Amino acid sequence: MLERIAMLSSRAFFLCTICLQAAVLAAQTPPPKAAPPKPDTLVLNDDERLIGHLVRSNGSSVVFKSDLLGEITVDWSKIKELHTSGRYAVVPKNVKLTRHGELGAIPRGSLNEAGQTITVGQPDGAPAKSIPVADTAQVLPESVFDKDVVHGPGLLQAWTGAVTAGATVVQATQESRAFTGAFNLVRAVPTETWLGPGNRTLVDFSASEGFVSQPNTPKVKTEIVHAHAERDQYFSGSRVYGFGQAIFDHNFSQGLDLQQNFGGGIGYTAIKQSDLTLDLKGSANFVRQTFAIPGVDHNLAGSTFAESLWRKFPRGMTLLQQFTVSPAWNELHAWMATASASLTVPVYDRLSFSIGLMENFLNDPAPGFKKNSFQGITGLTYSFK
Repeated sequence: MLERIAMLSSRAFFLCTICLQAAVLAAQTPPPKAAPPKPDTLVLNDDERLIGHLVRSNGSSVVFKSDLLGEITVDWSKIKELHTSGRYAVVPKNVKLTRHGELGAIPRGSLNEAGQTITVGQPDGAPAKSIPVADTAQVLPESVFDKDVVHGPGLLQAWTGAVTAGATVVQATQESRAFTGAFNLVRAVPTETWLGPGNRTLVDFSASEGFVSQPNTPKVKTEIVHAHAERDQYFSGSRVYGFGQAIFDHNFSQGLDLQQNFGGGIGYTAIKQSDLTLDLKGSANFVRQTFAIPGVDHNLAGSTFAESLWRKFPRGMTLLQQFTVSPAWNELHAWMATASASLTVPVYDRLSFSIGLMENFLNDPAPGFKKNSFQGITGLTYSFK
């Protein structure tokens, strides 16, 4: 009996060893590589042939990434033929894309263009659809169409923004430290700008802190903190939007322990271009101010009027300028205003050098404090996208 058990154990051990060796070999064997996608072909009117990949089209021109020339933009009128192996969605003009409307009717498939007519190959043997180039609004990869148009980005997706940091250290008879930091995040849905605005979420935070000290002299402290969150919802087919916001400020230089500002109102995107955006806003607000000196706190009912300008210059430089004024209707002397401007200059990849100016004005600060505080901020900025 013991001999039989030993024999069975040895067989089982042998089989386990074989299985283990097979598993190790399978793990070491690389999986078969997927066949690379076939290239797309673009033929110009002079019969010059470009091999590469179709990026997208806005209805008047085509963005094509050539293996030889890189990414180029070509007018449809200069294209003789276009053939793709990948699948694309062709969005006709004057089509309102809604999830319960015409999304399912958008032609999808491989493309063949000749004679200023796009032929979309349909799956499952369905007949191909032909659309004149003049009647197309957008041509984009099917994966992009599904992600950005059909499904839309998730809550943690489609965020853009930047983080800025700077510091100054002095070590001598006087010692001083100054630290600044900021981040701003924007989530605009839909991400495809040709669809028109839907909603926008903005979150930003900035802090500036430092001190100066020397022997036999009290330490001088600086501390300014600002936080802001806003949600914009555009009215259908319009540049007008409703918004709600919450703003928190702490400014040691003005004796302001905490200012809480809650409100909502109407905004208007007066200019919306690829390199220029101008927003105008007006809101009703409740403001609670608590100061370092007791007995001078305020509860204010007022309004905020604001403008925000974003401008993109050649070589990737960007300018952001903002101005707000907030009258208080129950205490007219307690009005406020802020103004800021920042210039960002690309340095390398996503790193940039930034210069910023900010002015905060309180017409009714704590006794003994100035009405205004000015900041000049420089630092390195890292862009998320």
